[in-house]
Amino acid sequence: MFSTLANAWKIPELRKKLMFTVLILLIYRLCSVIPVPFIDAAQLATYFESTLSNTILGLYDAMSGSAFSTATVLALGIQPYINSSIIIQLLTIAIPALERMAKEEGEEGKKKIERITRYTTIGLGFLLGFAYYAMMRNYESQGLTLITGEGFLPAAVIILAFAAGSCFVMWMGEQITEFGIGNGISMILFANIISGLPGMLSRLLGMDWWVATIVAIAMLLLVIFIVFINDAERRIPIQYAKRVVGRKVYGGQNTNLPIKVSMSGVMPVIFASSICSLPATVCAFVPGWADSWVNKNLFAPNSWPYFAAYVLMIFFFSWFYSTIQYDPVEISNNLKKNGGFIPGFRPGKPTSEFIQKVINKIVVFGAIYLAIVAGLPMLAGNLMTDVQNLAIGGTSVIIVVGVALETVKALEAQMLMRHYKGFLD
Repeated sequence: MFSTLANAWKIPELRKKLMFTVLILLIYRLCSVIPVPFIDAAQLATYFESTLSNTILGLYDAMSGSAFSTATVLALGIQPYINSSIIIQLLTIAIPALERMAKEEGEEGKKKIERITRYTTIGLGFLLGFAYYAMMRNYESQGLTLITGEGFLPAAVIILAFAAGSCFVMWMGEQITEFGIGNGISMILFANIISGLPGMLSRLLGMDWWVATIVAIAMLLLVIFIVFINDAERRIPIQYAKRVVGRKVYGGQNTNLPIKVSMSGVMPVIFASSICSLPATVCAFVPGWADSWVNKNLFAPNSWPYFAAYVLMIFFFSWFYSTIQYDPVEISNNLKKNGGFIPGFRPGKPTSEFIQKVINKIVVFGAIYLAIVAGLPMLAGNLMTDVQNLAIGGTSVIIVVGVALETVKALEAQMLMRHYKGFLD
């Protein structure tokens, strides 16, 4: 990876893209510490660490690089954009008009989908900003004074600041995607997670030497495991029949249909974390429920019922995302139209059934992989109390490793393209 970065830095065009990406990320990190007016950020951060860190808001805080718990202008981070993208993706499957727009209208249809996603992001930014303001207002019944102003003006300033911050993050992500290296939203997520690395290292150095050694070795093995699975794929052999058109013979070549083991990425883990954290979030909002036996024993992240529900949700969302990404009937029909077939299976229904069978096996293995990566930090926290303070999450590790690998691949593709261009010139 470091050699790839060094070689890319020698190419002027890639050097400009790398510098542009770093500049945008630096602007993002600087803006993420700008406080929103009329909010007591210090009191909010203290209350967040003591009460809300185990709720769904803790996941939001990790994804925003601790901006959410300190109520900065970028507190909402990329969550509105991610949520709007997921909503539009699901609606594209459910609404025929959006599906035709995405598939039949080509690039123009994709631009329309992107425009709809942007407008949805703006709407979600206002909605989540109002929800954040209402949440801080509700804490006044518990004796907390998180909002220092009264009336319409403070409310409007707070909500507009949060919404504008989410739109600004969306714009920066699109600028990185267009003029920088890699996917902009993924790079921002990567920067947010990496920002917590110094604090984690300081807590790791404060542990006993044998505990720190075990944690370091486990993290290294976990990263190696993620890298191995990230590139793993099941290749279904495809053969195309020969066709004679005039004096030319077309087809006859052998290829394959690759299906990645980690086809759904980190999304099942994010959804599972969100769903399993909802009960604790509701208990945190209702006075008296946060200290109840049910919340501390059933909904706590270090409890076994929570762990079991977490793993089941990962399996469910892995299957759900596989149904969205792969349609065996459509794949079978496309192969049949192009004269392709899977050796040993007739075109049509037998081919689609075989592809579905392969996908089901891959989904199970991929879900087991995600459960291992996401569940190991939770098990380590139950076995060693010191590890609970490290705030190591399987979601964060998968995102960091995945973004790093994708960035390296993007750089290698750019260098390969320029190599052939220079050869042709």
